[in-house]
Amino acid sequence: MDSGAVSPDVLQAGGLRFEQGGLVATVTLDRPATRNAQTPATWQALRAVGAALSRDVRVVVVTGTGDTFSSGLDRRMLTGAGADGQASLLRLLDLPDPELAETIAAWQEGFTWLRRPEIVSVAAVRGAAVGAGFQLALACDLRVLADDARFSMREPMLGLVPDLTGTKPLVELVGYSRALEICATTRWVPADEAREIGLATAVVPSAELDDAVADLVAALTAPIYGAVTETKALLQGADTLDLDAQRLAEREAQVRRFRELAALTGG
Repeated sequence: MDSGAVSPDVLQAGGLRFEQGGLVATVTLDRPATRNAQTPATWQALRAVGAALSRDVRVVVVTGTGDTFSSGLDRRMLTGAGADGQASLLRLLDLPDPELAETIAAWQEGFTWLRRPEIVSVAAVRGAAVGAGFQLALACDLRVLADDARFSMREPMLGLVPDLTGTKPLVELVGYSRALEICATTRWVPADEAREIGLATAVVPSAELDDAVADLVAALTAPIYGAVTETKALLQGADTLDLDAQRLAEREAQVRRFRELAALTGG
């Protein structure tokens, strides 16, 4: 497997490993000394990975090294010293509001590409997924959890809001009231509760997580590719359309599928 066109320096600065080969790519948060804490360099590296993803890739797996998915923002970034040669986030306060918002928008792009219709993204979560780690798992289409996994949206404890695109999928998955309660209390959501409220696609014993993800990847790559991407696009738009508009979208997608199948079979 290879890392495509992503600079090794960008990956190293962001604490990421990126491998892609054939139909599957794997993105690994790899800062074990900080329990895979994230920094702006992580988000920039994630953005670069999304831009470099091979057109052959159908499934992207996101995971973390060791027994923690991600402990969230590296808290040193909120001190004057910053972390690992990166300037403190407090320096962003010198920017005008529009420039600060644009900086955050660029970080968000490290998360939004995981929702693209042409791929299915899977978070494989062991241990804690906190703040930015929780949001990274939420950015994925599916979440397979080890039984020791647990989520927490800690940004309000820092006086901040979740700003890495996690609020929309959280509400879509668990509803407004539950999402508000989870964020406002910053409490832990353990794996069994995550399964009950719809955050988890599956929960398995920790020793079986890799095999469970491999089985899911095999199942996701088995159907005809175009059918999966068209279906994902239909599902992504379903909650914004009324029934007649959704029926139209289904018809148009099916026409495209028939035409492509005819071209493939020479019909």
